Amino acid sequence: VQLQASGGGLVQAGGSLRLSCAASGSMSSMFRINLMGWYRQAPGKQRELVARITSGGSTTYADAVKGRFTISGDNRKKTINLQMNNLKPEDTAVYYCQALTLSTYWGQGTLVTVSS
Repeated sequence: VQLQASGGGLVQAGGSLRLSCAASGSMSSMFRINLMGWYRQAPGKQRELVARITSGGSTTYADAVKGRFTISGDNRKKTINLQMNNLKPEDTAVYYCQALTLSTYWGQGTLVTVSS
C-alpha cells in the first residue's frame, strides 16, 4: 500500500486547511485496509494521533482537535480528507497519513504551519 498525502501549507491562526490522502496498491492489499487516519509530529515531540476513520465510518479524534477538525473518507476509493478549521499555532506539525491492514503504512508527510 502506498499513501499519497497533499494539502499542507502555511496559514494564519484561525484559518483553515484541508488535507487529502489517497491509498494505492494491489486490489487485495487495498481491500484489507480497515482503518485510515492522520497523525502529526511537531518538532521535538512524538508522533500523535489526530483523527482516524474505520472502513465502517467510525471516527476518533484527539481531544486537542475535537470541534475543529473533521475527518471523512471514501471507503471504496480508499481516500480520506481532514478538514482543519480554526487552526492554532500549536497545530503546526508534519501531518502523516496512515493506513492499517495487518500491517501499518505511512505516507510521506505534509507540513502544516500555522502562524500567530
